[in-house]
Amino acid sequence: MVATSNPVSGRAIALALGVVVLAAAILLWMGRAPICECGYVKFWHGETVSSENSQHIADWYTPSHILHGLVFYFFLWLVLSRASLGSRFVIATAIETAWEIAENTDAVIQRYREATIALDYYGDSVLNSVADIAWMWVGFALARILPVWISVLLFIAAELFVGWMIRDGLVLNVIMLLSPQDWIKQWQMAV
Repeated sequence: MVATSNPVSGRAIALALGVVVLAAAILLWMGRAPICECGYVKFWHGETVSSENSQHIADWYTPSHILHGLVFYFFLWLVLSRASLGSRFVIATAIETAWEIAENTDAVIQRYREATIALDYYGDSVLNSVADIAWMWVGFALARILPVWISVLLFIAAELFVGWMIRDGLVLNVIMLLSPQDWIKQWQMAV
């Protein structure tokens, strides 16, 4: 699955950017704040128990979005191997965008607050959601150029590092959203 010479077409990039602009408009319509209500934009915000979490360009959940890109690339390569790279890129963008919109609905925000350690989570800023989509693009691009074994190592290393740093990550987040486990929540809260 190492990259070949066929790059993502300009048309596919334009379509993906259009999907992101539409998502931003939908998120604004849903009442999401354009940027952090603190009034400024930071590249990195490293405090997870904070009203500024998921409000800036990057945070401890950024690696999860990069991992989304790795997973989407692999999955779409598997099920749509005959589709162009550009088509798979647009589909990956649409999936990530759909998640960003769903993640910011009242129902999912409430689910996060009930089932995970995100007690103070009130949704992402539009800036953070758009950045999350861009971080997925980074993961998609990495999966295209890296050998599979390095992508797998990157996935494992990112999950272990973020798990060690904040007791959360992509796999734990999915488990806690779909089938919350008290023992995981207790471990996550024991800081």
